[in-house]
Amino acid sequence: MRTYHVRTLGCQMNVHDSERMAGLLDAAGYLPVEAVPELAARATSAGDGGADVVVVNTCSVRENAATRLFGNLGQLASVKRERPGMQIAVGGCLAQQMRDGIVEKAPWVDVVFGTHNIDVLPVLLERARHNEEAAVEIEESLKTFPSTLPSHRESAFAAWVSISVGCNNTCTFCIVPQLRGRERDRRPGDILAEIEAVVAEGAIEVTLLGQNVNSYGVGFGDKGAFAKLLRACGEIDGLERVRFTSPHPAAFTDDVIAAMAETPSVMPSLHMPLQSGSDRILRAMRRSYRSERFLGILDRVRAAIPDAAITSDIIVGFPGETEEDFQATLDVVARSRFSSAFTFQYSPRPNTPAADLPGQLDAATMAERYRRLVALQERISTEENEALQGAEVEVIVAEGGGRKDGARGRISGRARDNRLVHVAVPAGMAESAMPRPGDAVLATVTHGAPHHLVADSALTSGVLPVRRTRAGDAWDRRRSDPHGPASGGTAGGTVSLGLPAIRVGA
Repeated sequence: MRTYHVRTLGCQMNVHDSERMAGLLDAAGYLPVEAVPELAARATSAGDGGADVVVVNTCSVRENAATRLFGNLGQLASVKRERPGMQIAVGGCLAQQMRDGIVEKAPWVDVVFGTHNIDVLPVLLERARHNEEAAVEIEESLKTFPSTLPSHRESAFAAWVSISVGCNNTCTFCIVPQLRGRERDRRPGDILAEIEAVVAEGAIEVTLLGQNVNSYGVGFGDKGAFAKLLRACGEIDGLERVRFTSPHPAAFTDDVIAAMAETPSVMPSLHMPLQSGSDRILRAMRRSYRSERFLGILDRVRAAIPDAAITSDIIVGFPGETEEDFQATLDVVARSRFSSAFTFQYSPRPNTPAADLPGQLDAATMAERYRRLVALQERISTEENEALQGAEVEVIVAEGGGRKDGARGRISGRARDNRLVHVAVPAGMAESAMPRPGDAVLATVTHGAPHHLVADSALTSGVLPVRRTRAGDAWDRRRSDPHGPASGGTAGGTVSLGLPAIRVGA
């Protein structure tokens, strides 16, 4: 029995794709290396996990993506020399972009496959092993919709569900449309069937994924389809939390705001990419909205959902950005009061219009502006989190938790608004009463930091209310039988639904 380990670099869509890669390997008879504890001793710092097959799922959004990949592959090369029969596969966006170039630079790689043909991974591994040479296969357009493939979900309580793939926007800085293709929407019935399936297996939280979720439905002629989909999710018994990422401000409509506000299972969290606060730069980026429209959306969201936590993406140093343009970004950030933001220094990507624009900024100017932006956002995040001190929050406990949880007697998870919360466990709490991953705890916030909340209320009260959930039960089942077959399923631990196959093993 050969084992595998999937290493994910990049966004939530890559995490979703990695779960499909793992599901395909499960169905082909491979075992996740984590399910074979005795192999842990041969794991190395190269991130191989001790596995016979290592799959690296790549991202190419940032300029250093290739450097990061080949750094990983360089470490794996020495491992492979010591482990006869080990195979290395590279997939994802950078594989789609570089194609044969990956094997040219790293000839010890066995398999290269792209974003449009995830389904061929097991076949390519076998072909490379049989022929004793690298197998490279890249499709120009989507071959199999990823969500119809088997899935090995990493979480017992949360699931990623793709509603569309690809993107029809033409942002001048973005390489994603070249690598993921034009937008293709799934039918609502297929999406809801997958959600019902993962909920039946114990999931209580679902995140709907798409490059631009609120343009969902255009492909089949229903511009209101996304709001309808959110409301339909609210009708699914057992589904407690619904999130989505990412919307585009240009297509964000009031019917979506109403659906969020009126559907209890849709969480009060929204990721709304700003990119720049300068209208001139937004125009150069081909972002079809302006700062006042963006701020108007936030105002309407907060009017309908006062406790909404709004996050964003912001790029510093786009070609031609002046100090005045950057100040406009700082002004919009100050008015937006994001709970947090993903901030980036502009990174030219090959074959994108922005890479050839005049006015490319020098590294020192970009870094100085970036530091000022981060300082502003850190201050705002701290103030927003400190304002929650004394508030009661419901936290779904995560598996793993924070780095210091063990030393400080805490568990970690996400509140309804998606903030990370570290929750203190009262001294002497019985093991049988401890919350499991997927269970919900109720705690009072005692401290707000820039990137998390602390809820140490149980240290004073001596009580931590715990709500045991179906998701916690699912986690128990995984722990007791980490790679056994599912009830009514196949030996790979998947359940066939005629649509996606849903992994219920570890």
